[in-house]
Amino acid sequence: MLEKIKVFGGTSNAPLARDICKSLGIAPGKSEVKRFSDGEICVDIRESVRGMDVYVVQSTSPPANDNLMELLITLDALKRASSGSITAVIPYYGYARQDRKVAPRTPISAKLVADLLTVAGAMRVVCVDLHAGQIQGFFNIPVDNIYATPILLRYIKDNFKDEVVIVSPDAGGVERARAFAKRLSSGLAIVDKRRPSTNVSEVMNVIGEVKGKVAILLDDMVDTAGTLTQAALALKERGAKKVYACCTHAVLSGPAIERIDKSSIAEVVVTDTIMKRKENTSMKLRYLPIGEFLAEAIKRIHLGESVSSLFI
Repeated sequence: MLEKIKVFGGTSNAPLARDICKSLGIAPGKSEVKRFSDGEICVDIRESVRGMDVYVVQSTSPPANDNLMELLITLDALKRASSGSITAVIPYYGYARQDRKVAPRTPISAKLVADLLTVAGAMRVVCVDLHAGQIQGFFNIPVDNIYATPILLRYIKDNFKDEVVIVSPDAGGVERARAFAKRLSSGLAIVDKRRPSTNVSEVMNVIGEVKGKVAILLDDMVDTAGTLTQAALALKERGAKKVYACCTHAVLSGPAIERIDKSSIAEVVVTDTIMKRKENTSMKLRYLPIGEFLAEAIKRIHLGESVSSLFI
């Protein structure tokens, strides 16, 4: 039933693409990414895709612009090769934080990226834990926002026997934290945060009871780790026994690793939507594989089955 499916992996996360192909029981699509001396990207599809259902796995993680251009060029190459359908599987959707005008004369880059993907040839998009669910409305093609909830929930249930409290590090993540707390029958807390400028945050207060409990900070991504580490400090000051963090996307830019290593966080659990890089190594980081989960979603899309039932 999967003989008309092809999965191509970009250079941003080749190991994840291989894991997906292994779970599907198919060979990875043959392609080559080349760069001209001036830095321009060229993608060469090395096998016939005529009439095939094609999936391109590429996170637009750092270097975001290079990875985005590689994805767009790959989509264009597949479109011109007469693929039957083209799905962009973007485990980490970059530019998602620029989803609205926060000041006069600023762009809505998440919408721009959506337009670029559609023009390049994407007929469907699959993402994991979009920073804001309303980004799905920026597309005029189907979008499947896959939640990493089952993977992170399984980890929490298997590893934490003490009384835990799920903590949202800011007001924007309350809905996500509430959903986790409900499934775990645990408490919920919120860190009241003020952000004076980009990538700079200041913790103000903790709403909820955390004293004597294991606090698990929950967020969709960890970028510079300023939010998580300051939230962890606030939780420890208010009597939390231990502090852990669970995040879907490990962006880990700038001083993130140094901050995590020096923080009171016992462990930061992430998924491999973004490939682990040598410079982002820490004893406190734990990566959970998401390839099998994404493969099941791709299989259901290909066979016309329900994807939402994955999260029930």
